[in-house]
Amino acid sequence: MMKLLPTLTFIAAIGSGVVGGVFFAFSNFVIAALARLPVPSGIAAMNSINVTVITPTFMTALFGTGLICLVLIAAVFFGWSQSGSYWLLAGAVIYFVGNPIVTMVFNVPLNDALAAVDPQSADGAAVWANHLSQWVMWNHVRTVTAIVAMACFIMALI
Repeated sequence: MMKLLPTLTFIAAIGSGVVGGVFFAFSNFVIAALARLPVPSGIAAMNSINVTVITPTFMTALFGTGLICLVLIAAVFFGWSQSGSYWLLAGAVIYFVGNPIVTMVFNVPLNDALAAVDPQSADGAAVWANHLSQWVMWNHVRTVTAIVAMACFIMALI
């Protein structure tokens, strides 16, 4: 098992980079473009994205990388004391907390609230405004933590 750790670390670095890149794009231009649309259109587009994003490829990148991080955390705690193990632990914890956990605790409930609202209503406009500020803030957290985790994984390997 310990012989697999460099490979798992490499895969975690790639996964973190991919996920960070997706979230970077959302934080920097996708959400800004949706915010420029009329409220019902913005809500419809975001709801469509939230359904479309649930693919095996993206779920594997987001949650598969999180699973690898749990394995890497366990490996560090159960005796892997190689050079770079602190970087490895830092990257795995930062990614796991900053991406799968933040996604499930903050972003998904905001998405669910958006899906449940009537886009044509005043409540829809209020939920959309809240979504734009809160969802983007938590997406920034996911972006930064994924990129920082990727850097930590790279440091663990060199």
